[in-house]
Amino acid sequence: MSLIQNLIPAFTRSPACSCGGQNTSNEPTVRPLYEVKETAEAWGLQVHLPGVAKEGLELTAEEGQITIKGRREWKAPEGWTAVYRESTDAPFELVLKHDNSLDVEKIHAELKDGVLRVSLPKSEAVKPRKISVS
Repeated sequence: MSLIQNLIPAFTRSPACSCGGQNTSNEPTVRPLYEVKETAEAWGLQVHLPGVAKEGLELTAEEGQITIKGRREWKAPEGWTAVYRESTDAPFELVLKHDNSLDVEKIHAELKDGVLRVSLPKSEAVKPRKISVS
């Protein structure tokens, strides 16, 4: 099975968590929107996290899985009252499984303009190679 098939989450959904993770609280957890792209050198993951500060974000890479979690909090300016809101203050979690073909030591993440960009370099063992014929 290729890595791309594994980066598409296989969720075990429960009423308390639509994210694929292990939600231990009774508070609903949401899954952020994301995209996965590929080059010969790496996988690129973009997660849409408007209103999330990097201090409220946790990214972990463990054996066979990448987890992104945090909480979006919106505070109205003093004197303002929300009349209508579609965004929630709920915690979010995204759990993506992979086939261990990543070089986890070289993973790089950047949060800019509400988008988390994660570079997931491929390990040398899975990169395409030219083989000379003698």
